[in-house]
Order: sequence, then structure tokens, then C-alpha cells
Amino acid sequence: MDSERITLRRIISTLAHKNDELQNFLETVENTVTGLQKQLSEGKFALLSCEELLEFANQTVTMAPAFRLTTRPAVSDNMSQFTVDFRAERAGLQRLHFLPVPRAPEINVSNCVVRDNAITVAWRPLGEADSNSDGGSGPIERYEVEYRKTNHSSLLRVAGEACWEKICDIRETQVTISGLKFDSPFVVVRVRARNKAAAGEFSEPVAMETRAFTFGFDAVTAHAELKVHGDSVTWEPQGVKGHDPRLRAKDNKSSATPSPNKTAVSRAGRDRFAGESYTVLGDQEMIGGSYYWELRPLADWKSFSVGVAYRASLGRFDQLGKGAGSWCLHASQWLQTSLAAKHNNRAKALDWPLPQRIGIYCDYDNGDLMFVDVDQLRLLHSFKTKFSQPLVPAFTVWCGGIAVATGLQVPSFMGKFASTNQSLNSLTQ
Repeated sequence: MDSERITLRRIISTLAHKNDELQNFLETVENTVTGLQKQLSEGKFALLSCEELLEFANQTVTMAPAFRLTTRPAVSDNMSQFTVDFRAERAGLQRLHFLPVPRAPEINVSNCVVRDNAITVAWRPLGEADSNSDGGSGPIERYEVEYRKTNHSSLLRVAGEACWEKICDIRETQVTISGLKFDSPFVVVRVRARNKAAAGEFSEPVAMETRAFTFGFDAVTAHAELKVHGDSVTWEPQGVKGHDPRLRAKDNKSSATPSPNKTAVSRAGRDRFAGESYTVLGDQEMIGGSYYWELRPLADWKSFSVGVAYRASLGRFDQLGKGAGSWCLHASQWLQTSLAAKHNNRAKALDWPLPQRIGIYCDYDNGDLMFVDVDQLRLLHSFKTKFSQPLVPAFTVWCGGIAVATGLQVPSFMGKFASTNQSLNSLTQ
């Protein structure tokens, strides 16, 4: 029996090994097929280019006899002059229409637009774009646009900055590039024209200001049980299960002891948030102007808050919306579903479904703070106040996590909510 077991184990091991080899072989075949499909696509494009080149070569060969200069001497009557007649060759050359290299287009700055995380670039060709006459730029078939993000208004590329990204085969004299994340204050663009013969020089580059708000999370002062991963924050409890007061309350029916409130001082050089203040702040301040970002709760979330706060107003154990220096929207599906606006230890229940994507708009100068259901284009709540200190984005997360989208411009649909104002006096505790 032992020998049979050993034999069976060897057979199973061999089969498992063969299975791995088959899987590797199938992956290799799949990669090979993908590569062949890509090469086939590139080959078709190259074949099309070769056909165009062959047609151009045939036209050139057809015109070649025009360059054959034949000497037809002519002598004057008195034999005093000897001339050669090139009038036929000259006429043939004049009938040829050469295809010059296109001139660099000129970007029409007044028609370039940066809006809703998209840039529209418009330009005009220089010279007679659709003429074959001498001095023109030749018949332009398409344009190419290149753009790159930069932290400087200078048009010179700085070492370490992003490389040019290209958009080809543009038939019109403008293009809109959408779905961009403006994580740099400027975008530089340039354009060039291309005809059947060659591509021209690029236009003078133009720097376009993005005016987007980009921030990260301040992981240094975040609660110890909040883990920052790029643009997301997740709640990862430490120690034994049920250490959180709310979780213990569910088991032993006892209420949690309220967290102490400490004197609010600057967060700079302070310890992390602690206790029930599962708080994390943004690392960029807002002072003057308009700002916008979005939040999306991750799967299996239970409770979160999002808003703004004076950095110096939050003590180590303070929660958002409990003091006069923080404003937030609180969402919960712990025990029951609820949505509320909170400020200065007062809360107003909101009769809206829990949103899947929340847009946060802050107009510092006008004292407006709005929360919008982005998917439904619905105003959830707005605060009207007068901000007196620099603000920072503020978040609390308990059970689950959140993800934020930054580098966003103030979207155009926020204009429809500009006149809406829900007075803070309507808040009830």
C-alpha cells in the first residue's frame, strides 16, 4: 500500500507539474497571438503607407521626362548668335505642383478653453492651407497635438517633468482632450500640421493654467487606525476585535464613555488624532478662491464624514462637526441609514438616499460650502458662513474606507447650485 501511495503521489505531482506547464504554454500562446495581432495592425498601416508612397513614386516617374533637357540649337540668320530652346522643358516644369512642408500652425489662445477637467485647443493654419500654389503650406491632411503637465508657466521643459503626450490624426482645427487629472498647475500644448509628404514644425507652445485643487492626506497626524494608500483611506483596527466602543456597545449593551475634549491647538507638531476621532486631514490649505474635490465610499463602509476645518480648531480627540471650526456631511449605515449636516455640535438630518459619489465645493471668499450628489446632480446641503482662517479638507472614517478624486476643476454644473443656500440657523441638534 505504501508503494502505491508513493506512486499515486508521484503521478499527482507530475500531473500538477504538467498542468503548470500547460498554463504557462497557454499564456505564452495568448501573448504571442496578442503580439501577432498588434504586428498585423501595424503591418496594415505600413502597407497603406507604402501604397501611398508607391502612388507618389508613380506620379514622380511620370513627370521625370520633364527633367530631360534636350538641346535644340538655333542659329541666327547671320550666324552671329547660337541659342538653345528650353521653352518646352520650362513649360513642363511650370505645370508641376510640388508639395511643400506645411508651415507651423498658430494656436488661437482666445479660443482655447480649460473646463471640467478637459482642455480645448484651437489653432489656425498659416498660409494658403488648401492651395497648391507656390508659397502656400500645401494641402494639409491632418494635425498632431502634443501636451504635457508642468509645475511652471515657463515653456521650457524642466528635468523630471512629464514627457509629451500625443494625439494624432486630427482632421479639424481644434480638439478637446477630456478626462484629465490636473495634478499640475499648468498644461503646455503645441500643434503641427502634416500633409502626404511630411510633417511640419511644431507651433510655439502655449501654457494653459488648470486652476485645479490637488491635495493628499496628512498621514503623520491621521488616526493610528486609519491607513493612507495614495488617494484612499481605510480603517484598520488594531488589537483585539471589539476594542472600539461602538462595537463593544453592540455586545454588552453598555454605552461608550465620551471622549475627552482637549484645548484646540495647531496640528503642527502634534500627536495623531486618537480615541473616537477617526480623523485624517488634507495636506493643502484653502484660502481665497474656489475649490472642488470628490469622495467615493469604498465597499463595506459603515460611517464616514467629509468637510472642511480650521486646522488649529481640532483637538486630538475632537470629531468633525462638533466644534465651531469644522463643517461636514456625515453618512452612516451602521444599525440604520442616515445622512446629516453637522456644525458646532448641531446636526440637521437630510432626507436623501446615501450618495455613491459626493462632490465638495468650497468658495472661500463667499463663504459657501456645498455637498452634491454627483451622479444625480442633486444638492445635498450647503453651508453659508464667513471663513476667517485657512481651511483644510477633513475626513473621518470608521469601518470601511473612502477614496478621493483630486486635481479636479470646479465643474460647470455647480453654477446651477450657486444661488441655493440652506441657512445654518436651520440646523437642529
